[in-house]
Amino acid sequence: MSEIKTTENDASVSDFINSAPENRRADALVLLDMFKRITGEEPKMWGPSIIGFGKYHYKSEHSRQEGDWMLTGFSPRKAALSLYIMHGLEGSSGFLARLGKHKTGMGCLYINKLADVDMGVLEEMIKISYEHMKQKA
Repeated sequence: MSEIKTTENDASVSDFINSAPENRRADALVLLDMFKRITGEEPKMWGPSIIGFGKYHYKSEHSRQEGDWMLTGFSPRKAALSLYIMHGLEGSSGFLARLGKHKTGMGCLYINKLADVDMGVLEEMIKISYEHMKQKA
């Protein structure tokens, strides 16, 4: 069984954001404040490039893999802002229809820039997903 590479660590969230692509830094700071306010959690780095909030222990029924994972989080990647907020929103396409320009895939929401989306809808999506994942913690 392979070892999980994306784990919580003590790397600096501030240093990571400051090293993010220039076109992502301002949005990353807005997301950092939003996630902190919504979750009440302190941000932690997960692997080299994800800012996570909270954590839970999981056990996969299919692969026998287990470990810890963040309850929610985001990464200001070069191609897009990646938000790990889709859990708990299955079947809630109404949010996505109202959100604005985005893509989804494998539990992630991809946004080019925050100016492309309705921040109120995004905030509601983060709250719902975080509360859903807290039930697993």
